[in-house]
This record gives sequence, structure tokens and C-alpha cells, in this order.
Amino acid sequence: MKRPPLAFLAMAALLVVATARGQGMALPEFERIELDNGAIILLHEKHDVPLIGVEVIIRGGASNDPEGLAGLSGLLAGLLEKGAGDRDAAEFAESVAAVGGELSASGALEAITISGEFLADDADLLVELLADMLRRPALDAAEMDKLRKRLINFIRAAKDSRLGRLVPIYGNAFLFGDHPYGNPASGSEESLGKIKHRDLLGYYRDYIGADRLIIAVAGDFDSAAMKKNLTSAFGDWRKAPAALIEVTAPIPRTGRRVLLVDKPGATQTYFWIANVGVAIDYPRRAELDIANTVFGGRFTSMLNTELRIKSGLTYGARSTLTRPAQPGSVAIYSYTKTDSTVAAIDMALGVLSDLRATGIDAEMIQSAKNYILGQFPPRLETASQLAGILTQLEHMNLDVSYIDDYGAAVAGADSEIIAAVINDVYPALDDLVFVLLGDAELIREAVTKYGPVTEMSITAPRFRP
Repeated sequence: MKRPPLAFLAMAALLVVATARGQGMALPEFERIELDNGAIILLHEKHDVPLIGVEVIIRGGASNDPEGLAGLSGLLAGLLEKGAGDRDAAEFAESVAAVGGELSASGALEAITISGEFLADDADLLVELLADMLRRPALDAAEMDKLRKRLINFIRAAKDSRLGRLVPIYGNAFLFGDHPYGNPASGSEESLGKIKHRDLLGYYRDYIGADRLIIAVAGDFDSAAMKKNLTSAFGDWRKAPAALIEVTAPIPRTGRRVLLVDKPGATQTYFWIANVGVAIDYPRRAELDIANTVFGGRFTSMLNTELRIKSGLTYGARSTLTRPAQPGSVAIYSYTKTDSTVAAIDMALGVLSDLRATGIDAEMIQSAKNYILGQFPPRLETASQLAGILTQLEHMNLDVSYIDDYGAAVAGADSEIIAAVINDVYPALDDLVFVLLGDAELIREAVTKYGPVTEMSITAPRFRP
């Protein structure tokens, strides 16, 4: 009998793993187990459909990459799929595909993540593959070389035709400088080129271990059996011998500064205007989300309305908030034709000025509340989504109230507090970092009005001047 596709099962089931509680959401009960070696296991058993979702986190990520070797942890993450245990890269991929499973690893700013979804009948295989990936990865030198070349080619291709993907990378590198949050998770051409196979093996040896491990499993399984299986697989794993880099809070920038990344012949200018924002545990998260929704978080936002709908200067403008363990960036992002660069940036700054000066009115606040409350519950529909939420809470040391109380906090947000949050988080116009990707010859003189300009070529093999 042919197995149904996992994606079909996940969508058809609509596993509502969070239950309504007034205007809030309550996470379902789950079991938390801490093994003697520090590994954390999080289990939620639910038998709606025969699916199991898994999310694995290894603490560390790009913020822990050694100096000059940005992208090392991301490269390691990619290699976890390229052979493990007794399986080479092809055999490992075939083992997953043969049962219709999904299993992938990726590097991020503060973690290496493995995500997967398997049918319930294949639970033992899932645990076996995870144990092999983490405890017995092949880390083959030839596979590393192929993956590294591929990542470098992706960066070069983006510099040729997908500049929008690179703007936040240049932006964070310029904003955070030598702070670990300036490290690009994907690395740069320069840093990837420096990584040796011995660096990869050393990173795995020193920084990957049980005390960095969080595994969340949700879906159709027997909790006692899963606990026993995972404990058997990881209970005797060693701890990582080296301490993670201590990431301190970055200092917000004062004054203005501009990075101009020159791409001769570019017909558009991509711009990113930012400063240091807040961390994931910011206490007024609901109020901030309301403000950001109105400012630049949806199609009908202030930024998009002014820059796209009314003026036609761009096809899209938005504001973004990155909220890692320490304060991340708060940014405005858009792009425009080269000859309208200054007009578009000035308009974006005007919208930011209006936001800080006048805030948002009651009608916009209510609209944002409705939008957020309509978007939030669907993110907790599937077993995989729940597993992802559980690992995030554990990784960031957040209580379940982070989810349970969110809806009620949004619904009850007060306009005066929202106004205070706006002025607390969104930077003053005198304290901004500008990153522009475009034809420097055509815009160089004009953009000096925004502050002292540092220039670099897009052909430079790094993201920081």
C-alpha cells in the first residue's frame, strides 16, 4: 500500500496542538526530561494522525564561529546530512526518502538546527538517523569541499542577481562589527575559503556534545518508548569540552554612518536602515509586535503604503525585528530605482519620524491586533511546528507563558504603552546605520547627506569593509 505524502497528512490533519483560552493560546502539556549529561528531551504525545515532528537544537551557531571562520558551524550543519554512521551521503539521503521522511540540518545565528517529519511507523529509524547525524557524522573531507564550493557559488550568484538577499547580511556585519552577531551564518567567500577540514573536525570535537542538545518530539508515538529510545541513543554521549563564546549585549550605535556597497551598472538601490533593537525576552513583546505590524510588518503598513502604494517608489518596503538572546537589529528595508534612491530613503525616514512623533491611532492598533491574532494560532497547527516552539522556549530559557499569555497581551495592549515602546525600540533619526547596495558612481555624492560614507565593492569576498 502506497504511503500518503507527509505534507498531505500534515495539512489535512491541521493538528491544533494549542487550545483556545479566551483570546490567548495555551500550549499543550508536554514532558521535559533532562539526562545526566545535560541533554534535554521534550515530548508531546498526540495521536490525531500517524506523524511525528522533530526539532533538534545544538546551542552555538554562527555567533560561536571562530574569528575569521564565519560559516564554520553552518558548514558543519550541512555536512550532518552528508553521511553518518554506516551510511554515506547517498545512502543517508535514500534512507530518509525511502520512507517518505523529511530530515534537514541548517546553521543559524545561535544554533545548529535539525528538523524532521516521519510517519509514526518509522520512529525507530528517525531516532537512529538523528543519533548517527549527531554522534557519528561522517564529516567527509570531499563532501565538505563540495558543500563549501556550493555555498561560495550561492554567494557569488546572489551578488550577481539576488542583491535583496544580501542586504541584511551586509547590514548586520556593518551594524554589529566585531560583535558575534555580525557573523554571517552562511559565511563569506573569504571565510569559507579559509576553512580547513581540520577546523571542521576541531569545531565538532570541541563544541558539539550532549550538554548543548535539545530534542523536541511531537506527534503519534508512545512517550515511554520514545523516552527510552532517545535516552538509549543519547544518554551516554559526552559533553562538549569547550565553553561557548559568551555573547554580551551589543551597544546601540550613536550618530549616523553609511556603508555603500558598489555594484556598477545596478539599476536599483537596495537600502537597509537600522540600529540595535531588543532581545527575544523583551517584556513588551505584544506591544512591539503591534507597532511593527502597523509600521512595516504587513502590506498595508505605513512604510509600504507610503513607498509603494502612494508613491510607487518601490514594490515593497518593510520593517524587521531580529530578536535573538541578546538585542538584535531593528531595521527598515526596501529598494528603488537608482534615480529615486534619495527620494525613497527620505520618505522612509519621514515615516519613521512620524511613527516616533505621533505613534499610531486606535483604529490602526485594533487592526493590527486583529491581524496578529489571526496569524498567530495557525503557526501552532502541526506537530513539527509545536516541536519547533518547544525547542525555542527551552533554548532561550523562556517560560510557557511566552506563548500562553501572548494572545491576551496583544488583545489588551494599551495605546500609551505602545507609544512608549515605539520610542524605546525604534531609533531616533540621528542614530542610524545605513547600508546601500547600488551603483556608487550614480549615488555616491547624494548619499553623503546621511552620514560619513564607507565604501566597498560588491566583488570584495567579505561582507564587512
